[in-house]
Amino acid sequence: MLEIIFTKENKKYVAERKCNNMVDHEKSLIDALIEKGVKLPNPSSVEIGEEVDNNLISSEDVTIHTGCKIFGKKTLIMPGVKLGSRSPVTIKDCQLGRNVDLKGGYFEGSTFLDSVNMGDGAEVREGCLLEEEANVAHTVGLKQTILFPFVTLGSIVNFCDILMAGGTSRTNHSEVGSSYIHFNYTPYQDKATASLIGDVAYGVMLNQPPIFLGGQGGLVGPSQIGYNTVIAAGVIYRGDFPQGHKILMGKALQSDDIDFYPGLYRSVRRRVINCIEYIANIIALKQWYKVVRFNFYQGSNMEKLLYEGAVEKIDIIFNERIKRFKQLAHKMEKSVDLYKSIKGKKASEELINQKSELFENIQKIEKEFNDCLSYSGDEKKRDEFLRNIDVTGKDYVSVIKNLNEDVKKTGTSWLIGIVENARNSVLKYLPSFV
Repeated sequence: MLEIIFTKENKKYVAERKCNNMVDHEKSLIDALIEKGVKLPNPSSVEIGEEVDNNLISSEDVTIHTGCKIFGKKTLIMPGVKLGSRSPVTIKDCQLGRNVDLKGGYFEGSTFLDSVNMGDGAEVREGCLLEEEANVAHTVGLKQTILFPFVTLGSIVNFCDILMAGGTSRTNHSEVGSSYIHFNYTPYQDKATASLIGDVAYGVMLNQPPIFLGGQGGLVGPSQIGYNTVIAAGVIYRGDFPQGHKILMGKALQSDDIDFYPGLYRSVRRRVINCIEYIANIIALKQWYKVVRFNFYQGSNMEKLLYEGAVEKIDIIFNERIKRFKQLAHKMEKSVDLYKSIKGKKASEELINQKSELFENIQKIEKEFNDCLSYSGDEKKRDEFLRNIDVTGKDYVSVIKNLNEDVKKTGTSWLIGIVENARNSVLKYLPSFV
């Protein structure tokens, strides 16, 4: 027979409920959690929505501290989770893997894989996916953010609409210094600005040099930054450096002021190319989850739901990027007219063609992106890579880290093919961008 061990506080709480004439078959979710062994040091301070499924909260070494709130029918809490050790935590429709530690803040519509650690004062909004052992300090804001394993964010960071990879372990990881901002909203009021820090095809192999973004700085999206790149502290970086292996000191801004016309895009090529590259990488990540990650989540029902939560976040991010890309495209017709009226005979035909192609072909581009979601890449390379994946009794990180380099190269080549397919499928409608 299972022996239920109550703490002193839980015994007092249950006794108080009985004094209030609560009958056994009407016990609340909190009573049920206490009875199955969840640790609630101050249960009367905890709020749990009636839609929460008690069966999706593990009884194994889960601690829910004072003042926490748990909502959402999609909420999943796996063994070893700790909530609110520093200040109250609110979670809504989040999936928390094993040993996740959320110390304080608000978390909604996001998935945290095993051993993610987040400090106090967090605000994590919908569409975030934090992979194994990602580590975040206090007072950090995230939305539509993907952090690959081991990636670390310092304190007081705003890191929305971004994917970051790089590093090989908790002691050799990509890092963002404190007081860092990813600028994801333009003066033209668009958010087609997601940035790639690293990439998917190489990043998932967990063998790339880390990337360092120095504190008291920022990155203006959309940007691409390669592995083994350091952006010096205090720098607001406004460019791309996908080749990596440099310390970037930033460039002086243009000293002369220029006229500002709302809706006038003076250039679009870099922005469009970077948006396409980001979406193509998200498509590759979806295939990585469907083909590779899937095999690691076939045990318990909780494992399967954690996997489904992660895939759902990739879909949310994909749909958001398509939405923002379309919004940018729909502004191009007005921008062409404005540009012609301002520049007159000095107007660049190339820029006019680029804007026109984007506006006129956006429906075809959207269809191509959606069609590319079902492309699983070169079957020979995919299957060769999968033959070397042994999930028996092993965790994802150790399996990927221990693959030999030739196998990793095959996997990377497979994923690069998926990225290239998406990129080329779209660029055929944008000839002036090539």
